[in-house]
Parts: sequence; C-alpha cells; structure tokens
Amino acid sequence: MRTHRGSRPVRLPGGLSLRLEPRALIVVVLLLAAALAAGVALIGTGDARIPAADVLKTLAGNGNAYQDFVVRELRLPRVLVGLLVGASLGLGGALFQSVSRNPLGSPDVLGLSQGATAGALVVIVLMSGGAAEVTLGALIGGLATGLAVYLLAWKQGVHGYRLVLVGIGVCAVVTAVNGYLLTKADLVDAARAVVWMTGSLDGRDWDQVWPLLGLFAVLLPLVLAHGRGLRMLEMGDDTAGALGVPVQRVRLVLMVGAVLLTAAATAAAGPVGFVALTAPQLARRLTRSPGPNLVASLCMGAALLVTADWAAQRVFGVGRLPVGVVTGVLGGGYLLWLLVTERRAGRI
Repeated sequence: MRTHRGSRPVRLPGGLSLRLEPRALIVVVLLLAAALAAGVALIGTGDARIPAADVLKTLAGNGNAYQDFVVRELRLPRVLVGLLVGASLGLGGALFQSVSRNPLGSPDVLGLSQGATAGALVVIVLMSGGAAEVTLGALIGGLATGLAVYLLAWKQGVHGYRLVLVGIGVCAVVTAVNGYLLTKADLVDAARAVVWMTGSLDGRDWDQVWPLLGLFAVLLPLVLAHGRGLRMLEMGDDTAGALGVPVQRVRLVLMVGAVLLTAAATAAAGPVGFVALTAPQLARRLTRSPGPNLVASLCMGAALLVTADWAAQRVFGVGRLPVGVVTGVLGGGYLLWLLVTERRAGRI
C-alpha cells in the first residue's frame, strides 16, 4: 500500500497505530475553528444582535440574565443541532462515497434522505403526529430505505456502481411516493409537510440536541474503529480481502452507521440537501489525502451547514429562508460542476 507523502506513523497504547498527516491535521483544525466561529456568529444573529465577545462571555457564564436566556435557551440549541446535523451528514456522505467508490454515492442520491422524508410525511399526513412522532417516522423511513437499497443491490456482495444505480432507482420511487402523500394531505398538513421537507433549523431546542448527540457519540468511535478497513475497501474487494479485511462485514457495519447518521440528521432538521454530497469532496480536495477523510468530512459538514444558516439569516432576513434552500442552491451548482469534471475524466 502506498503511503501518503509527509505522513507519520503514530503508535498508540495497546499495539494500535495511526497515520498522522500534517496537512490533513491542519485542515481539520482550521475547519473545526471555522465551524465554531460560524456557530458563535450565528448565536449572535437575530432580532436581538449580540456581539461575539458577549456571546463568548455568556457561554462562559458571565452574561446578564437577558443574554443568558437568549444565548443558552433560544439560540445555542439551534447552533448545536446545526453542528451535529452537518457533522452527521458529512460523515455519512464520506462513508457512502468511500464504500461505493463513487463521488455521487451520497444519501441525497441514494434515496436515504427521501426515505426519511417519506417516513415523516406518513406521520404528518396520515397520523397528524407531533414533533416526536415525526422524528421517529423519519428514522424508521430512513432505515427502511437503507435496508431496501442494500438488499436490492446485493448480488454476492454489494459493489459500488450497483449500489449507486439501485439507490437512484429507489430515490425516484420514494420521491414519487412523497408527491402522492402530499396530494392526499389537507391544506394545513401539506403546508406543515412542505416546511419540514425544505430542511430548517428554526425552532430547534434541547429536545433535538440530546438524542442526536448521543447517537453521534456512539457511532463516531464505531466508524473510526473501522477506518483502516474502509481505507482497504477503497483499493478494491479482492485487495482488501487479501489484506485480511472481512469485506462484507465491514461494509455492512459502515453502511448501517451511515444510514443511522443520515436518518438521525434528517429527523432533527429535515432533508437538508447536498451537504452529504459536497462535504467529503471538499474535504478531500483540501487535505489532498487519498483516504476517506472521515474527520475532515464531518468538520467540513458542520462548517458548511452552520455557515449556510448564518448566511440565510444575514442575507435574507431572520427566518425568511430555511437553510435547506441555501445548501440546495450551492450544492446543486457543485453537483453540476462535479458531473462535468467526472465526464471530462472519463469516469461517467
């Protein structure tokens, strides 16, 4: 296996080791700093503007009662949900793209976001459920869609291009189901469903933070523990198997993790488009590393989503434009550029 230029092996307790790439480490630190800075700026944005210095002072416990209420109770949960949703989508997108060995292998293209949307629409339209029921429905819909894609793509294993093609087909079917559900909804439920389908961080509170944080805390170590196997999978199944990687087991674990991350993110903020597609590609171009760039991708996803939400509030006014609209516009342009680039390279 070719070692990336400039990387350094680091020994860990228990006989484990990892590669430390200085450029990738610098990119991760800068992206994390950018995400946190955008989060502070977003907390200070709104009808009541709060300077960044006062935001930091309030977060440290030295603000007045008014600032403490606005920052801690009203705006901090929204920012934390944005950071966690962006990180989950970035990490999930990196996993799918690495497993499929295809830059188009993201939850948006494979239909997982649409599946979670279908689950939420069933609860909204047919059951008139509340926020908790909508979240549960989105989780079930995303998991069911992921299972369907995996089973339909299975043929003595799951391989990259077959996974993408099956995902595109499932995405088309589920999108049609979503359109049908909207036609059966009454006016109030249809309006509520359309708002949810846009993808937004409005009204998010601590009830969305804790479940997403708990799931992310469980899945992140699990995914990183399979990082070496994922790197081997990018070299091909035969090579990975020859190096002792249990190919199908590793692929299944990583796909389940990616589906759970995507479904949880969609349940928390709605189907925020294109973050899972663009974050891994941008992270790879910044780090110039041949691996899956999992940590860089999750940091990029968090920075992208929070920055997009800040732009939506500052450029278009508070609450006037959901974050999903901004990411959709930017991600759509990026997707067109990616398709042109891949075609010129002869890969599609």
